[in-house]
Amino acid sequence: MNEIRRSILWVIFGFCMVMLWDKWQVYNGHKALFFPSTDKVEIQTGTVVDSTVPQVATLATGEQALSNVENNVPKVISREKLEITTNVLKLSFDSIGGSLVKAELLAHKDINHPGSNVVLLDDSPTRIYEAQSGLISKEVGIEYPTHKTLMKSNGVTSFKEGENKITLRFESPEINGVQLIKSYEIDKNSYDITVKQDILNKGDKDISPLLYVQLLRDGNKPEGESSFYSTFTGPAVFTEAKKYQKIDFKDIEKDKLSFEKQSNEGYVAMVQHYFVSAWVFPNNLSRENFARKVDNNLYSAGMIGQLGKISAKSSGSLTAHLYIGPQEEKTLEAIYPGLELVKDYGWLTILAKPLYWLVDKLHSFIGNWGWSIVALVVLLKIAFFWLNAQAYKSMAKMKAINPKIMEMRERLKDNPQQIQTEMMRIYREEKVNPMGGCLPIVIQIPVFIALYWVLLSTVEMRNAPWLGWIHDLAAPDPYFILPFIMTGTSLLQTWLNPTPPDPIQAKMMWIMPLAFSVMFFFFPAGLVLYWLTNNILSISQQWLINKRLGVLNK
Repeated sequence: MNEIRRSILWVIFGFCMVMLWDKWQVYNGHKALFFPSTDKVEIQTGTVVDSTVPQVATLATGEQALSNVENNVPKVISREKLEITTNVLKLSFDSIGGSLVKAELLAHKDINHPGSNVVLLDDSPTRIYEAQSGLISKEVGIEYPTHKTLMKSNGVTSFKEGENKITLRFESPEINGVQLIKSYEIDKNSYDITVKQDILNKGDKDISPLLYVQLLRDGNKPEGESSFYSTFTGPAVFTEAKKYQKIDFKDIEKDKLSFEKQSNEGYVAMVQHYFVSAWVFPNNLSRENFARKVDNNLYSAGMIGQLGKISAKSSGSLTAHLYIGPQEEKTLEAIYPGLELVKDYGWLTILAKPLYWLVDKLHSFIGNWGWSIVALVVLLKIAFFWLNAQAYKSMAKMKAINPKIMEMRERLKDNPQQIQTEMMRIYREEKVNPMGGCLPIVIQIPVFIALYWVLLSTVEMRNAPWLGWIHDLAAPDPYFILPFIMTGTSLLQTWLNPTPPDPIQAKMMWIMPLAFSVMFFFFPAGLVLYWLTNNILSISQQWLINKRLGVLNK
């Protein structure tokens, strides 16, 4: 009867774990495994429009004023597109608002579309992701140039011989005595674009306009994201007071936003796996951070800066940085301290950052990311050698007394209470601690979880070969060779461990490694290599200890 109860409990437990996994997938934007919704979300696109802004009765904040810009229904006008190709980016600008509407990353291949590069910003019929900016007024009913205003460019779209930087400039028409000039300074070898915004007050009275920058995108997850692990997609805000704050699209929908909205420093970013776009204002500039829903499945996140008073017949300016590219820690930190946090390790950042530093240093010597992963795991195993030795010794002792435990359980199978008493007596006599094999391993778990997130989020692993058939450590093994070997090592580890006295637990001990290994067939090859190396080193140490204690065949 006890065995039947245990079997039922294991089935219930397994079902609960599957349902919990399914709900976690839905929470992170994936399709449900059971009863998936048939609803489809489409992005509605149409003709670009100008910046006629209707009057409103009240105006409380800059964000409210920006909403009025988005919610108008203006007339249709023409536009032009301008393209600039650097060594790392192919950029497309729209004369409507002088916005950056497409960014192709030339050094990063799209694993979902062989032969194509990653397109981060986009304005295609199926995907919207743009960088915009403009002016709004504190006064009700007063319009200034916005991201919907038709602008004239200087037409500079190519680098001359020996030239490393060019400036593409957009000039708006004068609206209510105010003209906006946007100047994009583009470096041939950088993902960082310097954006200078000059505000010309050509009127007869002083003005105090607000300058906004924003990242507009749809709420869909990046194409091809794995169903077996989840990464964050959405806006993020950084301030000195609250540091890095992620904002879920669902929280924007429900108006449950808890990030810091007023600050004098920081940035606003749009984050996805491996890549990021971010607007960075200069420090000591009062700004309002915002994240809101704009339209059907369209969201914007950005900052509204206080420019102060601009006297009549004079001008003011603000220079910001717009980063569009991979989440390379050293590059991001050089642009703005704290920008590297978009490569999010969560609560294990304190462990993950040193681990990334170490694997990066190893790569600088070895020159191959795959072998750098192997070397890092070897170093960690050396660091934890003594702890692992204690754990494996305890497990070896458990394996040695296992025949005695099994014989006792069979002899007293009709007296469960006496089984427990006898088991504790055997443990005392043999000086075996049942928890001795667990505690040293538990201590190491945070380190290896942190390493897991380092390898999962490190963009340098994309398109990085290891050896032979592994041409991309960020993509699954195309022939599943590493996952098969890893499954074999997991089963070998199970064989080396002591068999639980409970028959049901003994069966589960063999089933769990197989079930766990299924996920690794879809994990990036770099992660599988990390686990495989860890397994091989663990097996080697455990086998030597078992052999020394003479328990290999027990």
